[in-house]
Amino acid sequence: MSESDPEYWFCLKHHTVEPGAGCRANDRLGPYPSEAEAARALEKVAERNQAWDNDPEWNDEA
Repeated sequence: MSESDPEYWFCLKHHTVEPGAGCRANDRLGPYPSEAEAARALEKVAERNQAWDNDPEWNDEA
């Protein structure tokens, strides 16, 4: 992203999308290139966790 492109973050504390400046970094996921993608942040986390849980290279229970 260039400096002129907006960045969006998902605030874990407030469960809202925030542009640029917002809550502290430890409470946010991102940056995302669009507000819509930031709104899907928790869905994306769940999808990645499921993929990793089912990946035999990362599954210690195999």
